[in-house]
Amino acid sequence: MLLFSIISYLVVTVLVGVWASKRVKTAGDFMLAGRGLPLLLSSAALFATWFGSETVFGASSEFLKGGLYGVIEDPFGAALCLLLFGMFFARRLYGMNLLTLGDYFKVRYGNKIELVAAVFLAPPYVGYIAAQLVAMGLILNVVIGLAVWQGVVISAVVVTLYTFVGGMWAISITDFIQSIIIIVGLLVLAIILSDKAGGVGVVLAGVPRENFRFFPAADAKEILTYIASWAVLGLGSIPSQDVFQRAMSSRSANTAVWSSYIAAVLYLTIAMLPLFISLCIKHLYPEDLFGDAQLALPNMVLIHTALPIQILFFGSLLSAIMSTTSSAILAPAAIFSENLLKPLIGSKFTDDQFLVVTRISVLIFSIVATVMACLRSNIYELVRESSILSLVSLFVPLAMGIYWKRANSVGAFFSMVLGMLTWIIFEVYDTGWPSLIPATLVSLFAMIIGSLVREKRVNGG
Repeated sequence: MLLFSIISYLVVTVLVGVWASKRVKTAGDFMLAGRGLPLLLSSAALFATWFGSETVFGASSEFLKGGLYGVIEDPFGAALCLLLFGMFFARRLYGMNLLTLGDYFKVRYGNKIELVAAVFLAPPYVGYIAAQLVAMGLILNVVIGLAVWQGVVISAVVVTLYTFVGGMWAISITDFIQSIIIIVGLLVLAIILSDKAGGVGVVLAGVPRENFRFFPAADAKEILTYIASWAVLGLGSIPSQDVFQRAMSSRSANTAVWSSYIAAVLYLTIAMLPLFISLCIKHLYPEDLFGDAQLALPNMVLIHTALPIQILFFGSLLSAIMSTTSSAILAPAAIFSENLLKPLIGSKFTDDQFLVVTRISVLIFSIVATVMACLRSNIYELVRESSILSLVSLFVPLAMGIYWKRANSVGAFFSMVLGMLTWIIFEVYDTGWPSLIPATLVSLFAMIIGSLVREKRVNGG
């Protein structure tokens, strides 16, 4: 019955995508849902941005190992990203009427920087998509005993299919449905497990006090590591196409801003449920924590709960992961087709041709990510790596381009390239300090110095 329910859910999701495809007439419809999403759909879409494998699987297992201090990156950093995006970026970007985030770099810095930015924007998504596919493969492995790689392939086919046909309209509509299932499913499971354990107070009383530590000790290295944890998603995901496309799909600038705020609150609130559920598991079934901690939650549900709860839980889990995966596939496909292929080919696509090219790009990124997912299995690390790449190369040119009038293409180029090179050097020669801190600082100084030197030359100084 559980297997039948999962298969039915996957089929219904694909059918929703096919139905949503009727709204797709142009590339703008495919990438940004025609900029027509109301507050409810837009908020659900932004809430679902990261509420996937890293929140349910990755964060819960990290929480069991390191307490609240171990999950600063997600969910706290992720919620911070949505809050900052709404406060400082959504309105300004919405007013520019852009199709992709790569278009911002073209408008602000020129065609050459558009190409450089596109190279940094698209590839990080491969690891992020792979993380979601790994999670779905793990679910199918737990439920029906499929090898993880087989589950990865099946999941990739399903998500790619409805993204391919329906684009952002399919993602937005399914996000709304899936968000409801996520909230209901996790809430019901948390209530049931809490009741079994004797109540919230009993569960929390059994947690060591140090697991609730939220702030760093008075140590320079630990403080920098703490800041880096906030920054990975908090700043690193601001210059990302998936956040951009979800916010820019709103029907107005005000909707984009308020959707970001609502999604931030929703994300931080609902993301606490998997953490609490993991504490209930530790209290009730400590034996389930041996082995892969990422599988503790699904294994516990499968072994210790009744069929209706299993259906609700795995339905909510699939919902969370599929909603994240679909937009993660569309994001690099949009960048690749709009900001790499178009400029390199140098010819004007008709809108119909561009729509076909974007859909083909969806297939390409899905295939590459599927291969990576079959080779790697640590969800939290895959997600973390993808966000760091955006932070050290793109955050500074985006933020400075909006808030510093003197920022120019020379500064943007050196900011992207030197930031990334610095991160690579610090990763290769491990210093024990968080590599993204020096990389981001180098990106910032390169932006300032490069822009001022270029300005001086232009003015004949």
